[in-house]
Amino acid sequence: MKKSIQLLLFLLTTSVSVVAQQKLTLEEIWGGAFRTKGMDELNAMKNTNQYTVLNFDRNSKTTQIDLFDYATLNKVSTLIDTKNHKELESIDSYTFDKAEKKILIATNSNQIFRHSFTANYFVYDIASKKLSKFTEKAIQEPTFSPDGNKVAYAFENNLFVFDFLSNKETQITTDGKKNVVINGITDWVYEEEFAFVRAFDWNATGTKIGFIRFDESNVPEFSMDLYNQGLYPTQSVFKYPKAGEKNADVSLHIYDVNAVKTQKIDLSNYKDFYIARLEWTNDANVLSAQVLNRHQDNLDLLFVDGNSGAKKVVLNEKDKAYIDVTDNLTFLKDNSFIWTSEKDGFNHIYHYDKTGKLKNQVTKGKWEVTAYYGFDEKNKTIYYQSVENGSINRDIYSVSIDGKSKKRLSLKTGTNNATFSPNFQYFINTYSSATSAPYYSLNDSKTSKELKKIQSNEAVEEKLAKYSVSPKEFSTITTEKGHVLNTWMIKPKDFDATKKYPVFMFQYSGPGSQQVDNAWNGTDDYWFMMLAQKGYIVACVDGRGTGFKGAEFKKCTQKELGKFEVEDQIDAAKVFGKYAYVDKSRIGIFGWSFGGFMASNCIFQGADTFKTAIAVAPVTSWRYYDSIYTERYMQTPQENASGYDNNSPITHVSKLKGNFLLIHGTADDNVHVQNTMKMVEALVQANKQFDWAIYPDKNHGIFGGKTRLQLYTKMTNFILEKL
Repeated sequence: MKKSIQLLLFLLTTSVSVVAQQKLTLEEIWGGAFRTKGMDELNAMKNTNQYTVLNFDRNSKTTQIDLFDYATLNKVSTLIDTKNHKELESIDSYTFDKAEKKILIATNSNQIFRHSFTANYFVYDIASKKLSKFTEKAIQEPTFSPDGNKVAYAFENNLFVFDFLSNKETQITTDGKKNVVINGITDWVYEEEFAFVRAFDWNATGTKIGFIRFDESNVPEFSMDLYNQGLYPTQSVFKYPKAGEKNADVSLHIYDVNAVKTQKIDLSNYKDFYIARLEWTNDANVLSAQVLNRHQDNLDLLFVDGNSGAKKVVLNEKDKAYIDVTDNLTFLKDNSFIWTSEKDGFNHIYHYDKTGKLKNQVTKGKWEVTAYYGFDEKNKTIYYQSVENGSINRDIYSVSIDGKSKKRLSLKTGTNNATFSPNFQYFINTYSSATSAPYYSLNDSKTSKELKKIQSNEAVEEKLAKYSVSPKEFSTITTEKGHVLNTWMIKPKDFDATKKYPVFMFQYSGPGSQQVDNAWNGTDDYWFMMLAQKGYIVACVDGRGTGFKGAEFKKCTQKELGKFEVEDQIDAAKVFGKYAYVDKSRIGIFGWSFGGFMASNCIFQGADTFKTAIAVAPVTSWRYYDSIYTERYMQTPQENASGYDNNSPITHVSKLKGNFLLIHGTADDNVHVQNTMKMVEALVQANKQFDWAIYPDKNHGIFGGKTRLQLYTKMTNFILEKL
């Protein structure tokens, strides 16, 4: 009997040991083994205290838009189910009209660039359950008029209005033409760098539409070969203004729906400018537009009279570096407005009256507001997210519009995000941390109490716990130059401080970015854990130029992208190299996009510090990147040639000593493969040996099919062999 018990204990101990030592594999990571559950297409209703979620039934392969009650979290109804409408294959996205009686449903979506797509659209009447199509065309950005009786949309670079009552389509513009003129939809560079696609907006009464017209006829073209499956490659040709080159000429227009007439707003006092946002105020006759100069250090908020076209500057903002454009402009009932700005050195909320006179700076302090959620008119309360509880964390707060009675509403330290009910009585809090998988709860906005759990991911946490992995350890390091930088480390589970470990550093480092944040794992984090299982310490450092620590920290890299950022990564590696448990002869670095630019520079300029580097889809000279992003931080190459060339990795290829892997997709419309080809030629002519991989027809994300698995296998093998 005693022997049986001993045998049982031995078997249990052995099985627990085996479970505890499970190893992560790339097949699991890229096969979705650690995928978390969420709330897809979560939308707060505007008129009722309810929200909607898009659900997919894997068994029946049908999609539903389900309506839930905020107070109880109970499902009220299924607004539409594709199983009842054979003509509707799927629901890709959806929007409501203002009265929330009709839904615009997108299906058969076809991606164009990062945010833009065409799709077939249906209109669904919730009361009658009638589903109808108003056009057979694959269109862009259809938007209901305020009364829900019309929809404006773009098709092949022109704007249209369809009237549901008369069943009539009206074409607003006729001069739209690919690579020449775009009406109401942004061009490539606006979409990528100002992050919006729909460049038109209805006024409050549905009688006028404001829109931006892009004349890109003189913008240089970029072409990409697409290899596909045919005998001959095809070409994708599109307008792409690189730094210092000609931008699209933009103009502002107002279309009168009843008069069927368009007027052009006179902006002739501006030269070489951007219209970064347009939005009608609550006054149906006043259109707002944000006009930026090309350097992006001077912004005018214009109010335009919808009848006369007269304009006035209601707010002007200047910055010695640049101004970040946001979507936080919010017009209140009296047409006063909320605005966010870094003008006191940190991003904060301001309240202006309808003439642009400052009423109050609502939030203050040496911390950043990171999201503006809305204003409760009844209780005169603003809701927002900030890093007041540490730059790597995010919390939800409420504050009176006079700046008083501030209250922290989120309960746990980590990353909190909120979706508020229409009356601001409740909010759905999405919480995660480096050790807690996404958790969704219903919370009371006044007391901040959690009322109910909605969704959690204990299963993912329990699954990961069976693997031999350690969580991220957050800290700060101080470089020899005295810079205090946020960092995290992932150490092997069996870490022994008496041993020496190689270090593999990951970073992005782009302006205003953040990689050292207290949030749940991304896919790369599981890869880093896998590398830790193989005996590496993985570390990440957010150097100068990254975000959420104030404007001075973020904007010190102005006109010198890659100078201080590279210094900080090299200096951070030297700090790590002094740790007793680090083998300073085996330090590597990896990055993608801006991070690839950095990894390349680090292996070249830090040749005595870094043994190995992997650069994926890197910018290799800012001369090859787009105008809006690059000039925001660098001005033009004509004005700042040394800033461009001194910090380009191409300039430093002759310094390469270590192991370098360079990777790019040929169909990258963002960071063109030209960047890699130019650096390959420079490396060849410097007689430097290096490894490289090209992925045919893959874009900036380099994914599709087995691509990511193959890519990460290649990178893993390179690390194991070269670091």
